[in-house]
Amino acid sequence: MSATERPTDDTRKMLADSLRGFLGQHWRVDTVKRGPCPQEIAAIWSKLVGQGVASLGSDPDMGGLREILVVMAELGRAACPAPMWSATLANFALAGAMSEASVGLLRRLHAGTARIAFSFGAFDPDRAAGSIEVTNVKASGLLRFVEAAGSCTHLLVPISPSALALVAMDGPGVGVEPTRAMGAWSLHQVRLNAAPAEIIEVEFLAVHDLLRKAKLALMARAHGAARRAFELAVDYAKERRQFGRPIGQFQAIQHKLANCFILLEGVRLILDHAGELHDRGDRHWPYFADCAASFSAEALRRVSLETQHTFGAIGYAEEHEAPLHFKRVHLDTIALGGAAHARLGIGSFLLDDGGAELPQYDLGPAGNALREQVRQWLEENWSSERKAAFDAQPFAKREFDVEFALDVGKTGWIGLGWPSKFGGQGRSPLEQIALIETMERDEAPRIGAAIQANALMMFGTPEQQQKYLPEILRGEAMHGMGYCEPQAGSDLAALRTGAERDGDQWVINGQKIWTTTWWGKYMFLAARTDRDAKPPHAGISMFIVPMNTPGISIHPATTMYDGSFANIFYDNVRIPLDNLVGEVDGGWKVLTGALAFERGLVGGGIVLKVAHAFEQLRRHIMAAEADRPLLANDPIVRDRMAVLASKIEVGRQLMMHCAELAADGITPPEYGAISKVFSSELMERFGETALDILGQRAALSEQMPDAIDNGRFEQNLRHSLMWVISIGTNEIQRSLIAQRALGLPR
Repeated sequence: MSATERPTDDTRKMLADSLRGFLGQHWRVDTVKRGPCPQEIAAIWSKLVGQGVASLGSDPDMGGLREILVVMAELGRAACPAPMWSATLANFALAGAMSEASVGLLRRLHAGTARIAFSFGAFDPDRAAGSIEVTNVKASGLLRFVEAAGSCTHLLVPISPSALALVAMDGPGVGVEPTRAMGAWSLHQVRLNAAPAEIIEVEFLAVHDLLRKAKLALMARAHGAARRAFELAVDYAKERRQFGRPIGQFQAIQHKLANCFILLEGVRLILDHAGELHDRGDRHWPYFADCAASFSAEALRRVSLETQHTFGAIGYAEEHEAPLHFKRVHLDTIALGGAAHARLGIGSFLLDDGGAELPQYDLGPAGNALREQVRQWLEENWSSERKAAFDAQPFAKREFDVEFALDVGKTGWIGLGWPSKFGGQGRSPLEQIALIETMERDEAPRIGAAIQANALMMFGTPEQQQKYLPEILRGEAMHGMGYCEPQAGSDLAALRTGAERDGDQWVINGQKIWTTTWWGKYMFLAARTDRDAKPPHAGISMFIVPMNTPGISIHPATTMYDGSFANIFYDNVRIPLDNLVGEVDGGWKVLTGALAFERGLVGGGIVLKVAHAFEQLRRHIMAAEADRPLLANDPIVRDRMAVLASKIEVGRQLMMHCAELAADGITPPEYGAISKVFSSELMERFGETALDILGQRAALSEQMPDAIDNGRFEQNLRHSLMWVISIGTNEIQRSLIAQRALGLPR
């Protein structure tokens, strides 16, 4: 089967829908509550074999790891402990083995006449998992935590990098005892006492990679369980009333569930990405598998706990479905060494044998080509003495560079994603990511006025578009955003700055605060044109105000990250009528429409900043320093770097998902919000972690003697707070996610 004939996203969705309906018809979610149920598990597995899932993993053309993860997630949703996990591992372990024993075993497995319980034995990272020894084709030993062993016909255990032992479960010397773990009965203890064993030779078992696949499958099942419980909690929050209203209307519940949704989406994307890379044969798939396991384990447990908190006492009762999923999540996420073992793999990738950079994402042929083109342009135009002179300036002087903006303007890249009718290049969101990423890696100054340009393209008159867009495109004009006021921060509908029509002019009076880019040529200003409008946001209009207009008084202030903003007073500022953007009293649509268009890539821009800073931190950790022990060898440092790396990959996955959505139109606001919330708060955590690892010297600020990278890391932390607050505080974004994505009441 060709690459284009392999299973697609649509076929995976069909697989999920089909299995969900099938399990809903043939499996009762409360079956496992009654204790060990080997007959029921054997029966449902026989039916699932008829659906074709038993052969997944044996033939890549029929479906690979991505399809397996879909099946495991649906089993998790249904609280069904059918031995799919073991069947998958048997398929992977025996793939390519042509012995009569292996071929026969797989044939019986796929036909449903053999049900396999798989154990890693001595290869299990959990030291309590047990092991067996095989002498004279007799197996002895104790294996713990064996799934569904009571319903299986055979036990399969790796005993060397090139051999597995196969034991008939009904043979002599085999004892199987159900094990109650986390209050559930899905595991078993298997004791072998000189049990007859068949040795199956394989060319190369690749146990470490098999462990990664096994862990991804468990995380997928845990994700299915956590997602199901979460959905039940969301429905409950819509119906359960306390203090006279649905609890889903309380901000505390909305934000709790929004946090859960962010984590679940991160898990969904990173698991699927790891599976996709595996099925494509990408050399980085083990790294992404470890990142997926590291992030998923902790994220899913957090979701599981918060779900129970939302249910309160009703979810604490065993009669409810939620406790089943709580138990499954915690069992699956600690198995095979859990997150800690996955982080060992990430640390090794990043820091051993010279270390490796975070892998570059495939942005498609056009995106990859543009990334290289921009890299070469920067090497020729933003390097050596020019860049060194810029970097030597205080941060406040490095927010913008006039000459650089004009040089970039000649390339047309400021309008990379603009439609061609406005002079843009009409490039894809992936190409826009390529530009942002490469500029960030080279620490180039910011360019353009994306939100304002979007507003003009969406709502401006032809005359406005012809006047202002070319200036932005050429890098000649920067636009500030005049939104916030003393009593109107996130609540922009409360703004008081007014604009009144006087003949052929608008007269503006009021105050704006926290205005960045106050030094720009224009201000994109929100002002009230109807003070009695109901609701209040219905009386707002948007204006372009030249900053050299009489009556504007600017009072700059220094930000906590050494940048600047200004308090700006508008005192009888007169501008022409045609400086109105959009309709009178229609400014809310202009403001939110432009922001929605841009928010889809805001989170991506932030996580790319974090990824670049991470690389600088990684290099410092690997650098030898006098007689001090190498930080790269410190197990705590390695673990913390691994945690950061896994979260960066989730942030990048959210970025890529927003780009995919944007390719089909505007990214839904709730998904832009998810990416922005996750990445901005990751930026905060990165700053804290960098200081913890590097110590007090990293707290020395720019232009101080011995400051590390001219104060880069401490300034990253101070700067991170801006991203959490700007373009809508994260608290507002969480409310948006809860109401738009989850349908919770306002």
